Amino acid sequence: MLNSYLVDYDKCIGCRYCSWACPYGAREIDEHQKVMKKCTLCVDRIYDETLPEAERKPACLLACPTTARVFGDVHDPDSDVSVAIREQGGYQLMPEWGTKPSNHYLPRRKNHVSYKNEELERVDNPLKKEDYQVDSNEPSLDDVTSW
Repeated sequence: MLNSYLVDYDKCIGCRYCSWACPYGAREIDEHQKVMKKCTLCVDRIYDETLPEAERKPACLLACPTTARVFGDVHDPDSDVSVAIREQGGYQLMPEWGTKPSNHYLPRRKNHVSYKNEELERVDNPLKKEDYQVDSNEPSLDDVTSW
């Protein structure tokens, strides 16, 4: 079961109390309909059994060109989303509020880039042009200079 709090638009009077109370700032008034709106995680798509299983995901997940979003059952320890949360240090926003939201966030990753030695050498290296060789027995400038 998806843990999601939905708005009943037939009952909403647009008082904005839920917006003031929401610790996440996730509520906005729809000025045209005069009701409060929020993300429903496309609950209508998730439970639509006429859709193929691969399409029963929120639209934002399906539309994301970099697959930055992961969706699944956080209560299933073997699901992709649970594995990502566990292995990448996923966290919830404001756990001190005790709301236990189902949304988790993954920390930014540091991309490790490796270069080959030939990629680090300058093409116009003057030492290469003059065929200059460094004598490892000769003291370097760091050895003879006191900074």
